[in-house]
Amino acid sequence: MLKKVSILIIITLLSSCKAKKSVGELAANEELAATKVIQEHYANAQNFKTLNIRATAKYKDEKQMQSVSADIRIIRNEKIWINVKFLGFPAAKALITPDRVRYYEKINNSYFDGNFDMLSNWLGTDLDFNKVQNLFLGKALDDLTKTKYVATIEDEMYKLTEKEKSSTEKTFYFEAANFLVKKEKVAQKRENRSLEIEYPSFGKQNNMFLPNEILLKALQEDQVNIEIQYKNITFDEDLNTSFSIPSGYEEVKIN
Repeated sequence: MLKKVSILIIITLLSSCKAKKSVGELAANEELAATKVIQEHYANAQNFKTLNIRATAKYKDEKQMQSVSADIRIIRNEKIWINVKFLGFPAAKALITPDRVRYYEKINNSYFDGNFDMLSNWLGTDLDFNKVQNLFLGKALDDLTKTKYVATIEDEMYKLTEKEKSSTEKTFYFEAANFLVKKEKVAQKRENRSLEIEYPSFGKQNNMFLPNEILLKALQEDQVNIEIQYKNITFDEDLNTSFSIPSGYEEVKIN
């Protein structure tokens, strides 16, 4: 069971204030150039040194469902530290840096120490540190300035699709009030793999928008659903991100 919790860690690998009221949104009512949508999205600055997030997460696949709590500590552009508790007891810990992914879990006394290839293979899309950080911050996974997109309107949102077709299809949806990303999809139809990320609502704290919750649906051989809810966030504190793999743990090898 905690093997699944380990996967949860990796993809999330997850002034003091509680999760804020959702910010207002508007329906898209005219087509804008894709460059305008992208510019407005990146105009939402996120100026912080550290974030300390208390969250809960629910995991569900075709065989099981479970809930955990998590402390997520982000030192901007440097590291993401995650501590997961199951039924109130420490269950697993992860440390993600720009060139490395490490985690261990207590039930099976196992650990992983490697790069982002395993995450990318499991989710069906190339991942790196910036994309994982963007996921937690409610920003578009990819750097949208590096690819050409076409903008249309769908479900009252601005929809961006890549101009050039490839085996990996990427789609981004933005609301019209603040151009916050509401949904993003990555699909590899030939391999029957896809990842969908949704942000049902955002709050504004310390003059920046952050998600209240994150919904993930990954489909490969089976479907996995993960729901992360932010309960409390504090900013720019000195954070303890110590991490060491206990002795005697068995290394997990992932092809």
